[in-house]
Amino acid sequence: MLTIVAFIVALGLLVAVHEWGHYRVAVACGVKVLRFSVGFGTTLYRWKPKKQRPNQDTEFVIGAFPLGGYVRMLDEREAPVAPGERHLAFNTQPLRSRALIVAAGPAANLLLAVFLYAVVAWWGTMEPQAILASPVAGSVAQQAGLHGGETVTRAGFDGEPAAPVRSFEDVRWLLTRGALDARDVRLAVTEPGRRGEREVALPLSQLQAPDVDAQLFRRIGLLGPYTAPVIGEIMKGSAAERAGLRQGDEVLRAGGLAVVDAIQLREWIRAQGASGTPAAAPWTVRRDGREVQLDVTPEVVQDAGKRIARIGAYVGLPPQMVEVRSGPLEGLWRGAAKTGEVSLLTLKMMGRMVVGQASLRNLSGPLTIADYAGKSASLGLVQYLVFLAMISVSLGVLNLLPLPVLDGGHLMYYLWEAVTGRSVPDAWMERLQRGGVAVLLVMMTIALFNDVTRLFG
Repeated sequence: MLTIVAFIVALGLLVAVHEWGHYRVAVACGVKVLRFSVGFGTTLYRWKPKKQRPNQDTEFVIGAFPLGGYVRMLDEREAPVAPGERHLAFNTQPLRSRALIVAAGPAANLLLAVFLYAVVAWWGTMEPQAILASPVAGSVAQQAGLHGGETVTRAGFDGEPAAPVRSFEDVRWLLTRGALDARDVRLAVTEPGRRGEREVALPLSQLQAPDVDAQLFRRIGLLGPYTAPVIGEIMKGSAAERAGLRQGDEVLRAGGLAVVDAIQLREWIRAQGASGTPAAAPWTVRRDGREVQLDVTPEVVQDAGKRIARIGAYVGLPPQMVEVRSGPLEGLWRGAAKTGEVSLLTLKMMGRMVVGQASLRNLSGPLTIADYAGKSASLGLVQYLVFLAMISVSLGVLNLLPLPVLDGGHLMYYLWEAVTGRSVPDAWMERLQRGGVAVLLVMMTIALFNDVTRLFG
């Protein structure tokens, strides 16, 4: 139920803001708006304000099908217009006004994202401290000289000034952008027991990163923040229970491995299943201030077609957290910067999918959006606002693509008109519209297939 409500609220808000952008600029440009609709299909509710703006007689409608909306304006191309109202028709407006009205929808979504990111920054969030876990063996991070336990104080792209790091999320976002943009990243880190900083270069430009997924961060080598290697909840009848492990045990050694943190231990356990049935391995744990020796035999299971080992217990304490909060101006700046970064990253990913450098599996449709809406809402208001901001950016960027059925396609028509001095011929307009619909249907089909594969595959 939460997923459905969160999905409907998200779609309703984002569509309403998008259409409000068109509506508000149309009114400001002197165009008569006939209908403002959020949703399609059967009308659930309609109203017409008694007090309208000058030259307006707008009907506001909520439709049963929430995947979209529209603003219907007076236009001679759609219906006859009385001579006395011709100056209020959309098609009679100057080119600049028409372009502003069309661009206002995507712009409203991007401005909403700025506001939502700013609200999150003002509100403040609890995020993991920027203390690095042990890197994956053979990964970029390990080859760069990281070994786990370092605290990242500053970070940035190679050749640019490094910015202060507030939490591990800053590091994760920088690594994501660096991997997808093929840009090297530099980290300034401090280590326990050592004075001063040292700089670590991560050559992410050498990675081939078609997808943003767990495998990308496994290749980079930084799977998460540092967590202590302490045993948590133990499943009944599991390998951990049979070996005598208890909740609260701190693992010091496993086999011949000196355990540094929980991620390192989890990776070591998983790897025991690669060679078949794992043998019993001696573990040393700290329990009630003393060291205890145990023999642990993991169980082998299939995970995504691979054989991995598990012990049937949660490994690791929650990471150390820090509150991240910004002042009024800083929060607004961070909201604008994050919106710009996500917009550019979205455009680059779309471009890479078009040329075949990124997988089409990155396309998501309504089922995935609904799933994420429910999950983010269950985590709290802040996470839900971040989800809304990301979807708002995606909606704004998508509508600016130069597809004839989208706002970006209409802007391309106006660019042609500005350059040539004449509008696109009706015959060409019809062909382009059909082609745009075909492309959009293909994208929607791929996105829906990806949704079904992710959720039910």
